[in-house]
Amino acid sequence: MTRSTERPAVTTPPTTGLDEAGALRHHLADQLADAGHIRTPAVDKALRTVPRHAFAPEVPPQEAYANDIVATCHSDDGRITSSISAPWLQADMLEAARLQPGHRVPEIGSGGYNAALIAELVGPTGGVTTLDIDPAVTDRATRYLAQTGYDRVRVVSADAEYLPVGIVPDGGFDAILVTVDTWDLPWIDALADGGRLVAPLRLHQYTWAIGFTKNDGALHSGEPLIVCGFVAMQGAGAWEANRRTVPGTGVHLSWEDGTPMPVDQLAPALAREPHVAHTHVTVCGQEPFDALTLYLAGALPGFCRLSVDPGGRNGVLNPPPKHWPGAAIVRGPSLARLATERFSDGDDGNGVYELVAHGYGPSGHLAAQEMAEQVQHWQRNHRAALCPQITIHPLTEGATRAASDDPHVFVKKHTRVVIDWPVVPGTAALLTDDEGRYLLHLRSANKPIWRSGQWALTGVRAGSLRG
Repeated sequence: MTRSTERPAVTTPPTTGLDEAGALRHHLADQLADAGHIRTPAVDKALRTVPRHAFAPEVPPQEAYANDIVATCHSDDGRITSSISAPWLQADMLEAARLQPGHRVPEIGSGGYNAALIAELVGPTGGVTTLDIDPAVTDRATRYLAQTGYDRVRVVSADAEYLPVGIVPDGGFDAILVTVDTWDLPWIDALADGGRLVAPLRLHQYTWAIGFTKNDGALHSGEPLIVCGFVAMQGAGAWEANRRTVPGTGVHLSWEDGTPMPVDQLAPALAREPHVAHTHVTVCGQEPFDALTLYLAGALPGFCRLSVDPGGRNGVLNPPPKHWPGAAIVRGPSLARLATERFSDGDDGNGVYELVAHGYGPSGHLAAQEMAEQVQHWQRNHRAALCPQITIHPLTEGATRAASDDPHVFVKKHTRVVIDWPVVPGTAALLTDDEGRYLLHLRSANKPIWRSGQWALTGVRAGSLRG
């Protein structure tokens, strides 16, 4: 789905004469529309109508209408267990849901505010049910929905892994919105054929908000994936990271969608300097490459996620950020991980980076080269594609959960996830001389140039220029 560059038609009154909260609400909607997160008049009207600050009375209106999350519940150890999601992401997911008046919609993961937005979109002829496993969350949602005039929203305290009896209407829901970080999608049977399901789905420890349409009993994605973060699913649907720690190193490896492998033998490998395999594939400082990591998860056997303890002395160069563990593979006593090397400041000062693979252990050079070759394959064949196509099939009762022979198929508890990577040739190359010195950075003409001032050229293969 492409985003319109035009502002949606706004029929709401101008902000003059509004109270502070009302003015802030309209200002936020203006920001979201200008940034392309609001794309239809219906979503625009909902965001200008529902008083977000009324669902977050613990913070001042300026914080309630900031384009950021508002934490509303915490566990005893300080973790956020419920929050009002960032407005930009709520707008994107509501747009992806394609809600219409009269639709019947459940929200998996409650809080109140998003349910009120859904209620605005489906109108008085529609039906909204919001579910959460935490009674404190549903009590709060019930109270604030009533106070803001949205008491027609049905609030249910339940573990949404298995929807309570009597909730699913005849013919199924018209749309389902999931607002918690979910590892699986056990709600396909509850969705009407042609209905929409929008969820932040975890695939190999990254979370993407994805919009699906149900056709012939399966879910089919049809628009770009949005990297995001949500409060984790609790109860029967909670995910297991399958994390293993390399002894004495503070390095952790997780096989969330794969079979965990032994890691004790990797400690000696991390005591040595890594072998570096260059890919000559580049990214800019603010350019996401999450699609690459999703591709590598299927293309590389033994794929896992690597994280490190802050300040650990473990030999891992440029460790990944705390919340975005790096891509890695294990090969017996050796491992390789995806890393970056900065070679230019770029026109905006955010830097231009080459993707490299660091190999550790006796066969680390081979593992690093294996990873580098897959990065180059993605670069040549898939990078210029808008996004992969994801199809999710429900597992039939009694079906085996054995891993598929297809490398880009991930089998979960309730579903089988199939990822199809369109082949769209495109290039982006770091050109160097024979001594490895930087000469030029070339970007594909098949995709917009990420930052101004960089070259666009078609048909250039990653490699070196010989002087």
